[in-house]
Amino acid sequence: MHQTKGQIEATITERLTRFEREFLGRGPEKARSTILGDQIVVRLTGILSQAEKKLCLEPAGIESLKMMRSKLIEQSGKEIKALVAEACGMSLISMHTDISTRTGERIFVFTLEADLEERLQS
Repeated sequence: MHQTKGQIEATITERLTRFEREFLGRGPEKARSTILGDQIVVRLTGILSQAEKKLCLEPAGIESLKMMRSKLIEQSGKEIKALVAEACGMSLISMHTDISTRTGERIFVFTLEADLEERLQS
């Protein structure tokens, strides 16, 4: 079955939201995935708990939270990449991520082996 760009984006969004909820114990308030050529950008907003927001009121707390969240994503990187690769039917070259303690959002950028957007148009 051939999926549309929108269907693949929705699948990736749903899978990463579920992963965040199950693995980290809390899912995002909002999530959106966008396919851009050979990249997929995922924006998760509202991911910080109340305790994490309070922790981020001080520089040491920000550093602690970023380090902890980074290690958690690092430990589960293979799982995350597999979720995305399966959803788009293509191998991934790399995954990049960062979390903003100011806005409470996480951004993922996945680099694909080929231009998925072009492939979907043909």
